[in-house]
Amino acid sequence: MVTLGFLIVLEVVARRCTGQPGPLTEQAREVILPPKPGPLYGGMALMMVVLTWRQRFIAAGAAIGIDLVFVLVRWAVGAKVPEGHYFGNGALWVMLGCAVIAVTRRTGRERALLLKGVGLGLLLVAGRKTGDTWLLITAKTRPMVLDPYLATADHALGNPSWLVGRLLRATGPVGTHLVHVVYAQLAVAAVVVALYQLRRVAAERRFPRHHLVRTFLVIGLLGPAVYMVFPVVGPVFAYGPGASGTGGVQWAVANLWPHTPPPVHVPHPVPYDAITPRNCMPSLHTAWATAIFIHTRKGPRLLRYAGTFWLIATLTATLGFGYHYGVDLVAGVVFSLTIETALRSFDRGWDRPGIRLVAYGTTVFAALLAAYRFLPHEMATHPWVFGPLLLLAMASVVYGYVRTTGRWEPAAAPARQPEPRPELVGQP
Repeated sequence: MVTLGFLIVLEVVARRCTGQPGPLTEQAREVILPPKPGPLYGGMALMMVVLTWRQRFIAAGAAIGIDLVFVLVRWAVGAKVPEGHYFGNGALWVMLGCAVIAVTRRTGRERALLLKGVGLGLLLVAGRKTGDTWLLITAKTRPMVLDPYLATADHALGNPSWLVGRLLRATGPVGTHLVHVVYAQLAVAAVVVALYQLRRVAAERRFPRHHLVRTFLVIGLLGPAVYMVFPVVGPVFAYGPGASGTGGVQWAVANLWPHTPPPVHVPHPVPYDAITPRNCMPSLHTAWATAIFIHTRKGPRLLRYAGTFWLIATLTATLGFGYHYGVDLVAGVVFSLTIETALRSFDRGWDRPGIRLVAYGTTVFAALLAAYRFLPHEMATHPWVFGPLLLLAMASVVYGYVRTTGRWEPAAAPARQPEPRPELVGQP
């Protein structure tokens, strides 16, 4: 009910602030109109963790069959379809159908389990729609951006976006394409990790107490609220040529990225267009990649390697494409670890170490935002003081998380040693 209430409020806010429909309307349209297939089929994959293998094959076949019917009908009537939006309706129809089956044909725990699976899948899709709506709201309601503050504060870290941007361009199209795929397919990596964590749901008939999808959704829910407080468009927009058809030199403070670091000066807010999202502070891609890294630590070796690779490649992409400043990434790590700690504490019952770490992470995050806003010039003029302080603040939260969660893990039982048995000594 809380989630539904939030979506209704966001729908009203979106219509009043932007004149555009919100997430509920956009989701309802995809029952008929051509959607983006990735989120819908990812949501259906998550829903199917509660189904048996036979039911999974039936659900997948039904989704593909429904999509084929939609494709044929659109082709027959000559309907125009956006590029890459050919499939997806079938997955949504299957999830809605499973919800109807749960209400009409299931009872007790089986009904609750199937509804949980459907809710998990629909939440993944709604989370994407909610994020898109939030980004549009930030662009329409925050005409002034604070990029000069972060660009100045970033001198304390050596302007990493400018450095990685030049290095990534030097790798040529191969390296650029690789990190772009990683950056764009972060949700796919999350679904893969979540499917591994939820692989036993169908057999055990229950969900694990904590899994990656919950952390992903909460990060996406809370992050845009910070966007509204600290609107930032990113180096490639504020100091470069822009990207993806938005922004551009006409709105940039100067066309400097990635070859010339911005000069140190007293920053001030600057105007920007009403199209480009103010979605930099904190870096949610960094927060999500950090969550993936955390949740792969208990997986098999291949999954652990994949989680590490995805984190490194995501950090490279966020900086190398000019989407974020270095200080965004520091805040994103602290943001992710604080949310992960809060969710784990909520699941296992709040205790003193959990409360203390959540309070500490929240304080560090607030202190970072305050420093970026009110001390950027001091940070730039004393980089050998503030740079290590930023990294130390982030490292302290990382250390606190590892230490606190390590205490929560059940201690491994020592292997039982066979008791010595007296040997019978034969008489001569």
